[in-house]
Amino acid sequence: MQLSFLRPLYDRPGPWCSVYLDASADTEDAKPALDLRWRALQSRLTEQGADEASVAALDRVIRGHDPMVGDYGLAVFASHGRVVLSEYLSAPPLRDLAAYGALPHVMPLLAQRGEQVAWVRVVADRIGADAMAVSAGGVPRRAHVAGANEFPLRRAKPGGWSQSRYQRAAMEAWHHNAGDVTAATVELADRVGADVVVVAGDVRATGMIAAQMPERWQDLVVRTDAGSRAGGADQTLLDDLTVQTIAEIADQRISAALDKFGVQEDVGAGLDAVVSALQRNQVDTMLIVDDPSADGELWIGAEATEIAVDPGQLAAMSVDDPQRVRADAALVRALVGTDAALTVLGADEAPELTDGVGAVLRYVDPSTPGRGNG
Repeated sequence: MQLSFLRPLYDRPGPWCSVYLDASADTEDAKPALDLRWRALQSRLTEQGADEASVAALDRVIRGHDPMVGDYGLAVFASHGRVVLSEYLSAPPLRDLAAYGALPHVMPLLAQRGEQVAWVRVVADRIGADAMAVSAGGVPRRAHVAGANEFPLRRAKPGGWSQSRYQRAAMEAWHHNAGDVTAATVELADRVGADVVVVAGDVRATGMIAAQMPERWQDLVVRTDAGSRAGGADQTLLDDLTVQTIAEIADQRISAALDKFGVQEDVGAGLDAVVSALQRNQVDTMLIVDDPSADGELWIGAEATEIAVDPGQLAAMSVDDPQRVRADAALVRALVGTDAALTVLGADEAPELTDGVGAVLRYVDPSTPGRGNG
């Protein structure tokens, strides 16, 4: 996953308040329950030494957020009296959490967010289409495309001297409308950098749209006759297919990252090797096993590449006043600062990953430490 959305967290100094909170609104007592959970987290932040201004800023955002339907969570990060990032979580966090430290505690957010897939979905008929696009950051965009030619859109029944003329007109209108829908679909797909375009609805319409998609999008189109533009239509099957398609793309990305890591013959494996590669701005994608119980620590300086397993390494780099911080927080800061990506793995996806961490490297040189010699 790309981490540029986290950049604002590292453009200003800490310390940081990081809050993860179950904000579900699925019961009658949801609001007072949220209040109780948040007050408990406020106490934890205060006990850890958080400043009043930051806690007050968190309070305004958490109490004032627009509630969603059903189960969901919030992840909110504040520093020096300002909330810098807040995100809705599609499900409650594993546990409510409040942390105060030199760096924001973002690993639970990244583990829950997972691979972000940008997608466009178009539900079409022979008049037009309703389109929805979601960028990798999860910002939805919608479009409604009405066909310019709305008469005649039904092919004439057999019989009558004008039959062939009306049939030709109907086919021309279908093609023209499909062209309008295709153009709008491509515009949306380009805007969000779509990884997949799901074209659903009327079989004839989806066929025309898919056929008119530019060559660069042809391999990314998934067609289905599920879904309808009719009012009150059940879109459950289409929703399921969309989720399945997105999940398959995410799995393909993870598999590709593991394959690239595997061909490096243990170069970039283990914490020492990854830290060394980050110091060199050498990491393309870091792999990390999601472990909520992890509490390892690293040392950092002011710059993203100033990261080390012990303070002596930073002293050798002429870094003054190194800080000891959570290892995962330090690793993510270095990734953001060097424009590297992250792949979060389940424990069963990389059971042999040394120290639960590894890196796909941008380049390899003879001095790059590998397993056992870092």
